[in-house]
Amino acid sequence: MKMISHLRKLLGDFDGSRRTADDIRGVWTPDTLKQILAEDMPGTEVMVVSNREPYIHTLVDGAMTVQNPASGLVTALEPVTRACGGTWIAHGSGDADWQMVDEQDRIAVPPDHPEYTLRRIRLCDEELNGYYYGFANEGLWPLCHIAYMRPMFRSDDWQHYVAVNRKFADAVAEEARQPEPLVLVQDYHFALLPQFIRERIPGATVVTFWHIPWPNAEAFGICPWREEILSGLLGSSIIGFHTQSHCNNFFDTVDRFLECRIDRDPSTIAVNGDISLVRPYPISIEWPPKPLERQAPVAQCRAAVLGRLGLPETIRLGVGVERFDYTKGILDRFRAVAALLEHYPDWRGRFVFVQVAAPSRSKLPGYQQLQADAATLVEDINQRFGGPDYQPIVLLARHHEPDQVFELFRAADVCVVSSLHDGMNLVAKEFVAARDDERGVLILSAFAGASRELHEALIVNPYDTDAMAEGLALALTMPPAQQQARMRLMRDRVRDRNVYRWAGHMLLDAAHMRKRLRIVDVLPVPEAPGSRIPNLAA
Repeated sequence: MKMISHLRKLLGDFDGSRRTADDIRGVWTPDTLKQILAEDMPGTEVMVVSNREPYIHTLVDGAMTVQNPASGLVTALEPVTRACGGTWIAHGSGDADWQMVDEQDRIAVPPDHPEYTLRRIRLCDEELNGYYYGFANEGLWPLCHIAYMRPMFRSDDWQHYVAVNRKFADAVAEEARQPEPLVLVQDYHFALLPQFIRERIPGATVVTFWHIPWPNAEAFGICPWREEILSGLLGSSIIGFHTQSHCNNFFDTVDRFLECRIDRDPSTIAVNGDISLVRPYPISIEWPPKPLERQAPVAQCRAAVLGRLGLPETIRLGVGVERFDYTKGILDRFRAVAALLEHYPDWRGRFVFVQVAAPSRSKLPGYQQLQADAATLVEDINQRFGGPDYQPIVLLARHHEPDQVFELFRAADVCVVSSLHDGMNLVAKEFVAARDDERGVLILSAFAGASRELHEALIVNPYDTDAMAEGLALALTMPPAQQQARMRLMRDRVRDRNVYRWAGHMLLDAAHMRKRLRIVDVLPVPEAPGSRIPNLAA
């Protein structure tokens, strides 16, 4: 008992002296992350695992090109990986990817200034159809997003999902050069991966970040393999979500379907003696964003965009930027534009909405239908409210590089983010970051995680078409002084809570857990067979 008391005091003192993200002052930078790794996790190998790769090699008219995918995950993780170095493991999806790798399927990236290694994983069509298009995107994606699309679960898809998760675990084990690497697992494609990594590398610290919402327990109960997914995730040392509400839903789900011990005060879940920390880590973007460095002044950006689109310089411009996905509320914002022009006819001929929508998951019927519905709706609205020299909606259904997106943001008067349900949505933060002139208005869905941080945006319910139209009218008539006041506050928040702070918060928590476990491991009498964590509250 003396040893238990001593250990409890030691852990209490240790926890009380821990360093947190709030202890680090000033704007977070790549050097801040490097300092954390050097001081709190010296010599630690960092590995990132995601389905999507940060650089895609493709052939265009016989010429090799490098594409940055339209992905919020890549937008957030790529600058972090550049800062930390190490290895990024991802599915090689480009038609020229395999011409660029070495014998071990590795390539140094970024292409112009290599700072880390990209390890590409080969997936055959059968694996990709089952694991990615099937279980991940016809099953888990609609399950976790309240967008009223029925999840589809098929046993063959599940088997491919398991097999691909094991394949990625094998790759992590092959790439690991240390017995205690830090592995950052990304998103719903890899719910089983943490446990598989734990089996192969027992000393690994696995931090899993779930980039999409986590539904309530009743909704998640639809999944036939709910227990396996939860057990796989609880192989993580840390499980991160965007918001506290998603964490609460996860706690409730685990409580309903697994035998476990949940302690909501320190936000931990214990299963068979192993503890996972569950916390909100609101994701963000790098500051300053790299595409902003290459931008012309706002007036020139506006002139260039209007010139390309053949629009007069007096036009008021709204923009939306995302992948074609039914969770993004693209059709709803088109209807809001129509309602604006219906209720406020003075805006006809004076307002144009430009929607950039990169095709995504086009093999799936639901996504094919969305693209067709969008094109039909745009045609209908343009016929109703347009004319020979005026089209109120311009739909650009193709991929845009970050520089092109930021130019469009800088040209716009209004940016609309109308997600029906979203984890965070980094488009909202990118628009704010792009506006160093402190102008422009952000219209933001209440169901996007970003609405918890960007309070100065015009927060709307995307299901309420008339309210969305009123938001557009208010944005288009907002005085410059009010635009500036709102944008300045949002820019300060995005700068202070940038992606380096997001990553640093997780790194500090991971470092603390590693040190704490090393202290606990000195205890000779565990609480239960196989348990690593004693009941220190006794």
